Amino acid sequence: QVQLVESGGGLVQAGGSLRLSCAASGRTFSSYAMGWFRQAAGKEREFVAGISRSGDSLYYADSVKGRFTISRENAKNTVYLQMNSLKPEDTAVYSCAASSSYGRLERAYDYTTWGQGTQVTVSS
Repeated sequence: QVQLVESGGGLVQAGGSLRLSCAASGRTFSSYAMGWFRQAAGKEREFVAGISRSGDSLYYADSVKGRFTISRENAKNTVYLQMNSLKPEDTAVYSCAASSSYGRLERAYDYTTWGQGTQVTVSS
């Protein structure tokens, strides 16, 4: 089973950018679809972006479409989330997750393995 570790979070001003990384252990990374979720204080966890095993299929929550880009490098066992034009409402703990399922995976229960999360704070 794959293990996931996120990095790249931090404090940024509104309008700025951050790139999150999620490094996976094991040799089966390419057999998992991957997703990013976030959870703001006092709110439920929400889907942010997803990517298929090959990286050919990308999909996003409406709230981040056009600003965030998900990508993956299977040779490096890593999935990324490039976040541009950040807004204060993007402040949350961001977690990556791995899924053995197929299709458009926007529900937390679609994913079986989670990282510990990384904090992103956007100041106004």
